[in-house]
Amino acid sequence: MVQELFRQDAYLKEADAVVTAVEDRGVRLDRSIFYPTGGGQPGDTGVLRWEGGQASVADAVKADGSDVLHVLAPDAPRPPVGSAVHAVLDWDRRYRHMRMHTALHVMSAVIKGNVTGGQVGADRSRLDFNLEGEVPTKEWVTEEINKLLAVDRPVVAQWITDAELTARPELVKTMSVRPPMGAGRVRLLSIDGVDLQACGGTHVARTAEIGRVECVKIENKGKMNRRFIISLP
Repeated sequence: MVQELFRQDAYLKEADAVVTAVEDRGVRLDRSIFYPTGGGQPGDTGVLRWEGGQASVADAVKADGSDVLHVLAPDAPRPPVGSAVHAVLDWDRRYRHMRMHTALHVMSAVIKGNVTGGQVGADRSRLDFNLEGEVPTKEWVTEEINKLLAVDRPVVAQWITDAELTARPELVKTMSVRPPMGAGRVRLLSIDGVDLQACGGTHVARTAEIGRVECVKIENKGKMNRRFIISLP
């Protein structure tokens, strides 16, 4: 099982690791800074370097055995099993994902409705809500999100047991994505005074790091479903 360094410190930009397996699509490592696609957040990209070679990481995905597969181009060289590699993230892309993901949590606190889906992107991100009654304007959403971001609140991870999460269903906001359970505990993301919900993604440490957010579009996706799209400068 891989040691998920990105869960311990989302700000790690590079790290050393050892190759544990080589597959057609890519390689597995004993420790990884690459977040694998999941929970609406894309997998990280970057590069692996080793003595005598290097290869770009085009994606990171979840693999069997609670592992991470670092997807390489089909014609890219593969480091041999057991070799030491130096992993480097595409940090600019990852950091925008961190800012966006935390901003979506803030938006989920601003808009009162059940979250039916979401997607994190480097330039634009979205949340879908089932809303009853009047739909807020994009101008109002923009103003309310930025009011909360301006306070510069701490963002921290917490842990609860599977049983505690089952007893508190309100901590799972997204109807389409259930947090992973079965390991005995579940990770929560707390934005002080704003939001608390189950989430395994990478986030900034304080809301002021996000900067100004704009709600650029609201789309009608059904009788009650509305899609709110935000962007960063």
